[in-house]
Amino acid sequence: MTDTLDIDYFRELLEARLAELRGLIDGARDQVKPVELDQTSVGRLSRMDAMQVQAMAQETERRRHIDLQRAQSALERLAAGDYGFCLVCDEEIPRKRLEFDPAVTTCVDCTRV
Repeated sequence: MTDTLDIDYFRELLEARLAELRGLIDGARDQVKPVELDQTSVGRLSRMDAMQVQAMAQETERRRHIDLQRAQSALERLAAGDYGFCLVCDEEIPRKRLEFDPAVTTCVDCTRV
């Protein structure tokens, strides 16, 4: 992974992913607001539906934050010169795997363990 073109390519992929995730997180702020429990304004089934939608939005936001952290960590590994190597066995991660998920931390063999 020492090829400068590869490093620039994967840096661009990771930075684009970070920008996308930040936009998605910012755009979903209204969906995770507390549900109104006033029975005079909304019926019971509507509140239950709103609570279910809120729970799904909260889980989606949690996963996006995890993906954001993974991408930031990958950029840190890239800056340190450790990008593209498995964190478990220290073998090189195949380029196709990195293209599929630029934030991946393990090779296929170590993922199975």
